[in-house]
Amino acid sequence: MKCLDSFKLKILAAVIMLLDHSWAALFPDQEWLTAVGRIAFPIFAFQTVEGFFHTHDRKNYLKRMFVFALISEIPFNLMNGGIIYPFHQNVMFTFCLGIIMMLLLEKAKEKSRIVFIIAVMITIPVSFLLGFVTFVDYFGYGLWTVLIFYLFRNLKYGRIAELAGIVYINWFMIGGLVFNVPIFGHTFEIPEQGIAVLALIPIWLYNGKKGPSGKAAKYFFYIFYPAHMLVLACANMIMYS
Repeated sequence: MKCLDSFKLKILAAVIMLLDHSWAALFPDQEWLTAVGRIAFPIFAFQTVEGFFHTHDRKNYLKRMFVFALISEIPFNLMNGGIIYPFHQNVMFTFCLGIIMMLLLEKAKEKSRIVFIIAVMITIPVSFLLGFVTFVDYFGYGLWTVLIFYLFRNLKYGRIAELAGIVYINWFMIGGLVFNVPIFGHTFEIPEQGIAVLALIPIWLYNGKKGPSGKAAKYFFYIFYPAHMLVLACANMIMYS
């Protein structure tokens, strides 16, 4: 049964993100925090795509995301140990590029199906390279995640494609730290980043509804992102000064 609306999904992702960032800023010895934290990004990427299709003004949606990306950059840098760091941008910049990518693809879709297919074929490699050139969070992998939820949205076999794409990106492309998990006498290597696949469970429980609305609910998550990083950065300074 689909029981999660957009607001509940964002709450879940925000809590998981807080765990991940708490590991980065305060508890680096608690590896489980960042392991669980892998689940947050795909949910936010999915919600960015849903927001794109449900917003009344896509250009304002992009502007709002960009403004909060700028606001979030210093708290993001402070949480990671400095005021200015040009080689890693916060995740809202990732979603800004994702929205631009979707805007261009929607323009291509209006032309014809052939033009759209060609645009997708161009977007796949270009977006991947752009993610690395701009140093946005999750780099090209993040933009591909957005692209997966955009391209396979509401398709008959979309869930199979989403699963294949998310598994490929997180298990085989990103990789990273590996856990050795014994199962029935055999040891299997599970990449920490692979835990991100579990994000598909709450995503597939999404019922398509917005949930609590109004300006407070709308801006809460935009504000929460820089605010929680600023609090964690201050806590880090107090704990480790």
